[in-house]
Amino acid sequence: MNAQRYEARRETLRAAMREKGLSALLVSHAANRFYLSGFELHDVQLNESAGYLIVTADGNDWLCTDPRYLDAARRLWPEERVFIYSGDAPGQINGLLRDKVRGTVGFEARAVTLDFFDKVSPGLIMERADGMVEEMRVIKEPEEIELMRRSAALNHQLMEWVPGILVPGRTEAEVAWDIEKFFREHGASELAFSSIVGVGPNAALPHYAPGDVPLTENCPVLVDVGARLDLYNSDQTRTFWVGDMPAEHFTRALEQTKAAQEAAIRIMRPGLPVADAYRAARAHFEAQGVAAHFTHALGHGIGLETHEPPSLNPRNEMVLKPGMIVTVEPGLYYPEWGGIRWEYMVLVTEDGVEIL
Repeated sequence: MNAQRYEARRETLRAAMREKGLSALLVSHAANRFYLSGFELHDVQLNESAGYLIVTADGNDWLCTDPRYLDAARRLWPEERVFIYSGDAPGQINGLLRDKVRGTVGFEARAVTLDFFDKVSPGLIMERADGMVEEMRVIKEPEEIELMRRSAALNHQLMEWVPGILVPGRTEAEVAWDIEKFFREHGASELAFSSIVGVGPNAALPHYAPGDVPLTENCPVLVDVGARLDLYNSDQTRTFWVGDMPAEHFTRALEQTKAAQEAAIRIMRPGLPVADAYRAARAHFEAQGVAAHFTHALGHGIGLETHEPPSLNPRNEMVLKPGMIVTVEPGLYYPEWGGIRWEYMVLVTEDGVEIL
């Protein structure tokens, strides 16, 4: 991405800010900061930010960070608009805002602590403005779509390769390590999230952490993995049977899950409420008498982050729009023997969807 792309995104945001009467927006969420500036996709850790972006209605934007990131900031941003804080970041940003901004300052309430807000807000008119940047990010630009095609293709390549390492005697953790090495050796910068490899009953835990449980002859294995390639994430799940004698309950649940996924994808198109996609999958499970074993949303948006809006759940009033990329991942979970999940990444097109 070049500097002009980030500037164009900020101009789009400025128009939305003016509609809401905001003189500035304090951007704290790491992925939003990166989307608008190219600066630091990740924070160091949950309680330590790499910096903040102040987008103003008049176009005089500021990148705020600490001395560790000064050289990185200079490479992306005019140095005269880099604000370096040390120690009391919110207090010093408060001083900058009071000096440079007249009017209401929007802030991302879900991305800051109460302590940060208490220190950044004195003397300012501040208003919650969550979701403004996410509303832009949910529609992928053509260049983003192509990058996500590549990321999804790498994940699909992994899924074609992984059955060869599902060998009795190997542990979940060993398989997970092989998966990470495959991604890294094929160009990924990191995992999109910690790999999920669940054997037998562990496959019934949707967000299971791989351990020292070994694969056995004739057992189910759920593999839910993703990688970051050229900044953008992939996320796919498959459930495999190790051995040549799949249990009838496994085969039946796998067929039901794939059919539920197909039912949802079949109706997905621009203008469809995302809740209807969820309901289509659930209706299939209800017709089969297994809906009680479908325990989560149908999917989620994906991009710079693994989990982004929209969530494909029955309470979400959003509608599908061209350029959205979402996962479609129904599942059935049985604590006594395991679980099934089958996940595709899907691009919403002008007249339907395309499975990536």
